[in-house]
Amino acid sequence: MIGSDRNDRAGKAGVPAESTAKGGHMISALNRLVDLVEEQLREEFDIEELARTLGTTEYHLRRMFSSLAGMPLSEYVRRRRMTVAAAEVVRGESDLLSIAVGYGYGSTEAFGRAFRAVHGASPGDVRRDGGPLRTQPQLRFRLTIEGSTPMDTRIIEHPAFRLLGHAARVPLIHRGINPHIQQHIGALPEQEHARLRALSDTEPAGLLQVCDDIDPDGTEGSELTYLHGVAVTNGTQTPVDLDTIEVDAGTWAVFRTEGPHPEVLQTTWAATATDWLPSNPWRLRRGPSIVAVLERADDFSTATCELWLPVEPAR
Repeated sequence: MIGSDRNDRAGKAGVPAESTAKGGHMISALNRLVDLVEEQLREEFDIEELARTLGTTEYHLRRMFSSLAGMPLSEYVRRRRMTVAAAEVVRGESDLLSIAVGYGYGSTEAFGRAFRAVHGASPGDVRRDGGPLRTQPQLRFRLTIEGSTPMDTRIIEHPAFRLLGHAARVPLIHRGINPHIQQHIGALPEQEHARLRALSDTEPAGLLQVCDDIDPDGTEGSELTYLHGVAVTNGTQTPVDLDTIEVDAGTWAVFRTEGPHPEVLQTTWAATATDWLPSNPWRLRRGPSIVAVLERADDFSTATCELWLPVEPAR
């Protein structure tokens, strides 16, 4: 598995040496990113250039960091800056405006808001009382191998296709049922679900749950495009009242899940980052994430699903 020293997660047994090497490369990339954060706490850094130097993409690096660290890269940077800045605040050798400017803030007010968000107290209070302080340790990622259930996966080359359905902007929620998505689907009449099913003419089959424009940092509450619809070939005529997402030709990793819904699906989604991607020569590429519900209980308490993730070779 890949995880930080502060938050280990379950991995896979029997990983081939080549796959472990792939995981090790991702570990090195993430740790180099953490080192760069430390080297440039007082300035902005070029993560796109770093990703290119490390042989990956900014999109994949951000997705992997947020999945494995449990927080977006931007949040980690803010916590580390405020951790180090707090030491300067307590020492009292510089005025608060100088400290704020030194960490890239244009005013003591902006610096104070960021400081309070991390420490729960203002810089003035901390300077006077010496605390409270909430330290964000520097993360280090490492690879461990433990027992786990193998993931049921297939790799598919798929020609370009189109997603048709009803789209809405909703907030990202990592655990449990997303009430905004539930409300969006619930507002559709039953005959509309039947109409959409009749349009489906390519994989992924049946009614689909599509997430697009996902924040690479995976920030809880950030907005994404959710589409309830179906996949069709590019030659299929598109009804004018439906929203569309054009999907490029490419490779997809397809994960099959069975059991309590949505818990098993969400657990598998997380495991693609902690288990599968580090152990296989693939990385995420931009594109929608798609869930096809193959079978389900009447109350949707259990389901058999396929999770489709767009991938490309990890060079």
